[in-house]
Amino acid sequence: MRAAVIYEHDSPLRLEEVAIDKPLPNEVLVRVVAAGLCHSEIGAIRGEIPIVAFPSVLGHESAGIVEAVGEDVTYAKPGDHVITVPMSGIFCGTCEYCLTGHVALCAREGVRRDPGARPRLSMNGKPVDQFSELGSFAEFVLVHENAVVKIPDEMPLDRAALVGCAVKTGLGAVFNAARLEPGATAAVIGCGGVGLNVIQGARIAGALRIVAVDQEPARLELARTLGATDAVDAREGDVVERVLDITNGGVDHSLEVVGRAETVTQAFRMLRKGGMTTVVGVVFGLDLVIPGTLLMAGERRIQGCLGGSSRARIDLPRYVDYYLQGRLILDDLITSRIALDEVNEGLAALDRREGARSVITFDGVGG
Repeated sequence: MRAAVIYEHDSPLRLEEVAIDKPLPNEVLVRVVAAGLCHSEIGAIRGEIPIVAFPSVLGHESAGIVEAVGEDVTYAKPGDHVITVPMSGIFCGTCEYCLTGHVALCAREGVRRDPGARPRLSMNGKPVDQFSELGSFAEFVLVHENAVVKIPDEMPLDRAALVGCAVKTGLGAVFNAARLEPGATAAVIGCGGVGLNVIQGARIAGALRIVAVDQEPARLELARTLGATDAVDAREGDVVERVLDITNGGVDHSLEVVGRAETVTQAFRMLRKGGMTTVVGVVFGLDLVIPGTLLMAGERRIQGCLGGSSRARIDLPRYVDYYLQGRLILDDLITSRIALDEVNEGLAALDRREGARSVITFDGVGG
């Protein structure tokens, strides 16, 4: 199969012919129909997000059709339409965290092949890593059955791909982590693919006021169409002071979706007393600065949220229903559809903050 492979940090992806194994017990082979480009790939290329081993097939947001299943697979069958789930959403189903409903904290034991087993992917007889246990910048993915979620056939697969990461992370941050209540006020820092879905989640949850913060006017304009009641251009003036002014003293919830230490501090400083900051952006390796006076005197709180604290088999079908019911807007989030051999150009555009989401499509899907 063709796949986009990275060999070292800070290097372009190369299209290669990669061998893919047959499904072993509890594994599913999926033909990829669409794969979204996420900023996490930029972080992986730069070394900010771990890659288990090189070479590696990048990509962790996709949807497709089941081609084959291994023994003991009971959840999916060939022909099923599925969303794939990256490592942050895969679950074992048997550990303490899974059994107590904290699936996002699962250690994910048993979802990988044993070290001595044949690799799922290989080139010239040597193993090839699957980024985030998926590697969806490829024509096929071979994964544990707990890494797929079935969806109705009427769900367009190019839009379904976004549900696997951008939507799962954005809506999940609101529903599962922040637990934003109707009538609350919220500020969202960062209006890329995930941040725009945080805004949609806040709208669906019934937030009274949603302040979008970003440096790109086009993204702020799109944020308004998706539910933001106010927009703050981060290039103009003191962001925190402007949010405090708009909301008459601060927000109940601030959600940071950039992954920078300074924006986490900003998010915390724009809280009202008793407010909660939810860090959605990837801050691996960063030291965060939180003003102690605001933390103690106002009982403000801060928490991390990995992948929307997702319960994939529960959450993703609900998000698909939201789309089919017209409550979740996905069509406007796809700003370009590209071929697999355009992946480097797509990642460069993403790094320049152009548009909301580019999607690699196969077989002419979408439109």
